[in-house]
Amino acid sequence: MGVKAYVFCKVSSGSERETCKRIAECPFVSEVCIVYGEYDLIVEIYTDNLEELDAATEEIRTIPSITYTSTMIVGRHFKKER
Repeated sequence: MGVKAYVFCKVSSGSERETCKRIAECPFVSEVCIVYGEYDLIVEIYTDNLEELDAATEEIRTIPSITYTSTMIVGRHFKKER
């Protein structure tokens, strides 16, 4: 069982689209969304373990246009029944 996490990012004004495209190229990223509110981007990440999650978040943090990140590790996942 792997690790799923969401990384909430604040980026430099006007860099949202380019930063989003750059993050989306990372192999550990399953989805990147531009959002409105306190944060600018939300990144969904899947890794095999916490060490890989640490490396993934570090890679995201090295992007110059990213000014702040907050990582939320998923503890339990529930799906809507149809």
